[in-house]
Amino acid sequence: MEKKFGVYICKGCGIGDTVDIEKLKKNTVGGARIAAELIKEHDILCSPAGLEMIRNDIKEGTNTLVIGACSPRVKYEEFDFPGTLIERVNLREFVSWTAEPMTDATQTLAEDYVKMGVIKTQKGNLPEPNILQDLSNALVVIGGGITGLTAALEAANAGYQVTIVEKEAELGGWAAKLYKETPRQYPFDKLDEPQVFAKIKEVESHHNIKVYKSSIVEKTDGQPGLFDVTISGNGASETIRAGAFIVAAGWKPYDASKLTHLGYGNPNVITSVDMEEMAKKGKIVRPSDGKEAKKVAFIQCAGSRDANHLPYCSSFCCATSLKQAKYVREKSSDSVAMIFYKDIRTPGQTELFYKSMQNDPGVLLTKGDVTGVTDAGNGNLIVEADNTLLGEKVQVEADLVVLAIGVVPATRGPQEYLDGLVEAGKKGDDAKKEFIEGTEKPPFLLNLTYRQGPELPSLEGASGFADSNFICFQYETRRTGIYTAGCVRQPMNMTEAASDAAGAALKAIQCVEHVAKGIAVHPRAWDTTFPDPMMIKCTSCKRCTEECPFGAIDEDEKGTPSYRINRCRRCGTCMGACPERIVSFKDFSVDIVGSQIKGVDINEDDFRVIVLACENDAYPALDSAAIKRIKISPSVRIIPVRCLGSTNLVWVTDAFSTGIDGMILLGCKYGENYQCHFVKGSELANYRFSKVKETLDKLQLESDRCQLMQVSISDYDKLPEMINDFVARVEEIGPNPFKEF
Repeated sequence: MEKKFGVYICKGCGIGDTVDIEKLKKNTVGGARIAAELIKEHDILCSPAGLEMIRNDIKEGTNTLVIGACSPRVKYEEFDFPGTLIERVNLREFVSWTAEPMTDATQTLAEDYVKMGVIKTQKGNLPEPNILQDLSNALVVIGGGITGLTAALEAANAGYQVTIVEKEAELGGWAAKLYKETPRQYPFDKLDEPQVFAKIKEVESHHNIKVYKSSIVEKTDGQPGLFDVTISGNGASETIRAGAFIVAAGWKPYDASKLTHLGYGNPNVITSVDMEEMAKKGKIVRPSDGKEAKKVAFIQCAGSRDANHLPYCSSFCCATSLKQAKYVREKSSDSVAMIFYKDIRTPGQTELFYKSMQNDPGVLLTKGDVTGVTDAGNGNLIVEADNTLLGEKVQVEADLVVLAIGVVPATRGPQEYLDGLVEAGKKGDDAKKEFIEGTEKPPFLLNLTYRQGPELPSLEGASGFADSNFICFQYETRRTGIYTAGCVRQPMNMTEAASDAAGAALKAIQCVEHVAKGIAVHPRAWDTTFPDPMMIKCTSCKRCTEECPFGAIDEDEKGTPSYRINRCRRCGTCMGACPERIVSFKDFSVDIVGSQIKGVDINEDDFRVIVLACENDAYPALDSAAIKRIKISPSVRIIPVRCLGSTNLVWVTDAFSTGIDGMILLGCKYGENYQCHFVKGSELANYRFSKVKETLDKLQLESDRCQLMQVSISDYDKLPEMINDFVARVEEIGPNPFKEF
């Protein structure tokens, strides 16, 4: 579009008391370096009068706005002018609230920020959504247990077509195998009938839901809105078009054969799953001889919270054992239920059920570590425990022992198989062939045709749970348009799973609605930009396909990257990865940020430090520090980036070759408990950063001039000091020798 610029400077919130506005206008916009057709100031730009001034200018043809006021993270509704290209320049938080008023350094700081804002609008263009054709808003739910049924009903009741794919012959999952459920109503002391059967009836009679039983997803191709899903079952195969997935494939019990130290293998040692089946049939009996079990011992955390088995709590085992202890007591009034626990975990209203069971004289609760289960010689068993509350060793005799077995997500098997396949492949074709022939392939859930793999990546160090970026975005996986709910995401009880299902359904609905408008999904859920690579210059190096955290880039038969736009989260990781610098967005590119860096005033007498700040944690942390009026050196110029993964190392070269004295890459923390909004961005930046020393060596500059820092949004109080300490270190090193050129 032909741009007509308007630059608006707010004098409110202390900006007019910190900066000489007339000088600001003259030196950064109205002077020879940058021209603007319209330059205005206002005492309170976000006031009705200030906004009306801007709207009147837009009516007269102004279509490119540079607004020098408060942070772009606030007042976004006030400064939203559809159809215009807008750049918000942060004069309040980054100048007025963090720098000394009316000094030359502060004045230059403000001038640089406005100048960089104008450069960005000069180089950028108004985003236009890329809306693909023939999009579907139908949803596919994998799994017909309580989670899948609830998700399907929530979406169907909202007016969306839903397909349920269930591998078993009947719906209901584990919930349909229960004898009773833990109490759902006050006073939470009576067991309830399973609720899943009512949901099954509702699902099977719903006009918006189609159910495939004894079926699997054989193949998933495409992208959100355009998924082609091949469903196989009952000797037939059918391909349907879908917009998004909800994976609610549930869990399976931990392999009890690994718990021989707890007596498993003895016929009278059973799992909590076995106990449920036994109660449903009638009496609680000893499997070895059919004798009614009067003394039943329950062992908690059987395979859970154990570094040698499952490191996590399986969530519902405590409530399950309390419920099953009630089975024992209700079926025989003279029976005894003994529960050995590490800790009893009954959050929420389940605590009332726990207290009611404590008051039952036939239920004995003992805190302790079970060290062994042995045969007593008469068909009974001896349970031994240490570290009890009394500090004594305990031995009790029981007719029956029940192991409260842990939860293994349905996603774990496929991921372990794929990991093993990769490791075998590293050893050569023979090792790979041997692995395939000697390893049983578990049932896959999605069978994606993505270059990055056929299943969902698992959360690192969390035993196969689907990676849902748990700190920032629940339900969301690293495959756009595919959401998880229930025990594939984390261990949870049925009430929690039903709530989880509703959340996943809403996210899936958001996805199909956004792709229909050409808008990105989480976290940039307003963004209409998309990567627009200049493929004629592509060398097929595969860096973008390998580094994209979301599998948004496939490769064609020649190995050339092929972008699936609806999978893209607009993080810019591909832009940072590309050595040819061919990937750009309308308002964010290598050239735009490089030009902003080059536009900074380089003064031989003053130091200049560029901070590339991740917009997700680092930038809001800087805003929060400004609210506290914590000072930051006026030598610093902060440029927001979508993610530190979008950082292209050419920006480092640009900065130092033009005389910038120091540079900070400010990104999210990463690791096992990562919080990067784009999952791998800061980790990838750190990997690339290892090459910065080589770049600086070529420029004959000290490597200390550039540093990567990890911060969380809560580090706002420490961040200014971290930056100021870095500036002090750069001043010790001395000026960049390239200032002279």
